[in-house]
Amino acid sequence: MGMSVTISAAAEQDAEQIFKLQYLCFQSEAALYGNYRIDPLVQTLDSLREEVARDCVFVARLGDEVVGSVRGSVTEDGAAAIGKLCVHPRLQGHGIGARLLRAAESALVEQHGAKSFRLHTGHRSEGNLRLYRKVGYRTVGTSEGTDGVPMIVLEKPAGTYAATA
Repeated sequence: MGMSVTISAAAEQDAEQIFKLQYLCFQSEAALYGNYRIDPLVQTLDSLREEVARDCVFVARLGDEVVGSVRGSVTEDGAAAIGKLCVHPRLQGHGIGARLLRAAESALVEQHGAKSFRLHTGHRSEGNLRLYRKVGYRTVGTSEGTDGVPMIVLEKPAGTYAATA
């Protein structure tokens, strides 16, 4: 890849790039479900700015370009919610998603005392499911997204890292 991809906490000025990246990345998910009203595609820039200010948001950068992003927030029960993981289509398959997850998980434990992590992914999103299982997540149930897409709920306890495959 030439330049190396760095992972860091997102800054306020990254919101716009994250917004565009999210829109690009989730087109394939929308197509998978024939539903272009999925959350990541209808989120407003203002709402995303609020998340960057309030939540645990990490970005992957290649030079000045934001090429990946993930968000985490702590819920009441000590299980941190992780979501909207996306990596630019041309850079997928290089382990950037796993690195973003690891960064978010560490921050959620160190800064917020998270005891476990929970995430949701669409029932047909094989690539996502493969990645999450590889880094130690296990299916714990199903739910329906606000957008009507059947979701698989995965969890893992804090402090468990699967052997990197």
